[in-house]
Amino acid sequence: MSQMEAPVSTRRWWALGLIAAAQFMVIMDTSIIGVALPKMQTDLGFSPGDLSWVFNAYVVAFGGLLLLGGRLSDLLGARRVFAAGWAVLLIGSLVAGFAGGVGAELTGRAVQGVGAALIAPAALTLLMTLFGSNPRELTKAIALYGAAAPAGGTAGVFLGGVITEYLSWPWVFFLNVPIALVALIAIPALMPQAPARRGSIDFVGALTVTLGLGAGVYAIVRAPEVGWTDASTLLVGAAAVALLVVFVAVQAGRQQPLMRLGIFTAPNLAAANVAQLLLGAAWVPMWFFLNLYLQQVLGLSAFPSGSALLPMTTFIMLGMIVVAPKAIAAIGAKKTLVTGMAILTAGLAGLSLIRSDGSFWTDVLPASLIAAAGMSLAFIPSLGIALSSARPEEGGLASGIVNTSYQIGSALGLAAMTAVAAANGADRLGDLTSLTDGYSAAFVGAAVIAAAGAVLAAISLRSAPPAAPETGDPAVSGSTEVPASR
Repeated sequence: MSQMEAPVSTRRWWALGLIAAAQFMVIMDTSIIGVALPKMQTDLGFSPGDLSWVFNAYVVAFGGLLLLGGRLSDLLGARRVFAAGWAVLLIGSLVAGFAGGVGAELTGRAVQGVGAALIAPAALTLLMTLFGSNPRELTKAIALYGAAAPAGGTAGVFLGGVITEYLSWPWVFFLNVPIALVALIAIPALMPQAPARRGSIDFVGALTVTLGLGAGVYAIVRAPEVGWTDASTLLVGAAAVALLVVFVAVQAGRQQPLMRLGIFTAPNLAAANVAQLLLGAAWVPMWFFLNLYLQQVLGLSAFPSGSALLPMTTFIMLGMIVVAPKAIAAIGAKKTLVTGMAILTAGLAGLSLIRSDGSFWTDVLPASLIAAAGMSLAFIPSLGIALSSARPEEGGLASGIVNTSYQIGSALGLAAMTAVAAANGADRLGDLTSLTDGYSAAFVGAAVIAAAGAVLAAISLRSAPPAAPETGDPAVSGSTEVPASR
């Protein structure tokens, strides 16, 4: 390597650190508020039904606007959109932290979600720009990026407990401010610039898909409380379906749609996104109900409960960085993905055996480590396949789609498993046996989702790579054989 190449290579890895920090932050912001919710409910006057929207306002805005974020990244340049996302996240964090009432708090959380929807697809596009031409480095970069997601999720629970116990709940939002400022300073020095491209922005599509996804999540979240056959549930659910149908119709009729429907004809793209959706639908309920089991059944307070999840986080990060790339190199991306989903299924099945008089060491730790091993093997190949299946000029769109798949899978999976848990006793606070039965049922449901993901991936993913494009760049090939380090 020449003397001039060395600083460029070093800068790329510093840039990857910032990209991974972005992934860490947008996932952390979904989980950090969990422990703080009771205090926020008391201070801001949330009703029990409205309280869940502190989580959902962020996730719906995030998931619903990811496609728009991906399109903007393709048109305006990933670096510009990445920086804009950090600025919007900073503003939303200040609004949420200084909120004095329910409306202001939900507004701040929704603005945070908008910022995350700009950051996430731009981050993945920048990753592919920086590392896509080097097959050996690409999987390393994706592994480091992927490891930031579970780290952010568990760090959110841990930091939320520390901040709520020793400071106050607004600091779960103010924590974002200095990190966003550092990111905004570093972006011009680290991130590659891309010229803007001509094209229109489909705001009608962005509006219909966001409202449709939001209505769908709302219907599923509210159904356990008001009833699945209640008129309000059916009407909102029908509205969600209608809005999504309108979105598809708009996309089919536009010359420059928000999401080119033909992108799903790329080999393996649809199958990889289904895997990501089911992975989110299985993993996030596991994390959510595991935290509740630790606190409400085993009796751990906020700080010990967050600490109890650190072994799982450490294990999954090592699996993503060290084991997954080697597994992909040895047996291929498809087999690694299917194996990972099967192992995740086994871990979730193990967690379903929790007892009301159990302990962390016997009921939680072994099964959670098995689940973490499965997640680490499944996440990297499904993400890599989804990103590498699209054309280079649609990298932002592919990034937006795969992020949307995971986030919407997370929201819908959590809503569905909340209904399952409530139907099996999780709504009887103080009754440890009923709570345990409810959480166990949620783990069983999550295991079924993971098993379905393993079967669908085995059936729908192509093992043999199609003919590579003329560029010969494996990063844009439709192959399931994601380039791996050796």
